Amino acid sequence: MANDQIVFLFDVDNTLLDNDRVVADLMRHLERAVGNERQQRYWSYFENLRTELGYADYLGALQRYRIEYPRDFRILTVSHYLINYPFANRLFPGSLDAVEHCQRFGRPVILSDGDVVFQPLKVDRSGLGESFDGNVLIYIHKEDELDDIVTHFPADHYVLVDDKVRILSAVKKAWGARVTTVFPRQGHYAIDQKEVAKYPSPDITIERIGMLATYDLEVLLRAAKTEQR
Repeated sequence: MANDQIVFLFDVDNTLLDNDRVVADLMRHLERAVGNERQQRYWSYFENLRTELGYADYLGALQRYRIEYPRDFRILTVSHYLINYPFANRLFPGSLDAVEHCQRFGRPVILSDGDVVFQPLKVDRSGLGESFDGNVLIYIHKEDELDDIVTHFPADHYVLVDDKVRILSAVKKAWGARVTTVFPRQGHYAIDQKEVAKYPSPDITIERIGMLATYDLEVLLRAAKTEQR
């Protein structure tokens, strides 16, 4: 039976949804639409914005491209491509099973970073919004909004599932044994050994999100460490 005092916080990109494949698809579309040189310019804007903002801003990068190339109407096809992208096809195998499994023990909530247009669209078009019963939080820097998360979804214990050890470490430092950190080793951040080595080990590491469905609540609660190692 679900416990209202247990909240499962799920990241989206490269946790539930294979965002690396989304990016690869977009790169191929850009190559066809505007050519190799300008495709590289777009990704330059994209990476600069990610450094500035701390999250992926695909539409913001398109706007910067348009400012530099105001007469290149080929880029308009890219916005159409993004808006109509079939995100549901990019959910990781077993991701919805993992969410359904956690619903037996508590309340699953999406906890994501992103812009105010594209990220909510991604959540909606992928079907995740419906799977989470509309329990969706999208911040600029979610690790800085823990007090607001608690206000929206108060609980005795949280389980945070995220592909970025940086995020897991920050939340663990703030919440201690109140949170169990779960690290699915998916996506380019998760397999970057140098990046992962910068931070203490998460409470639980799994090779893919579907494996979360094999953990019962007792194991998840017991795994929470007071201090990071």
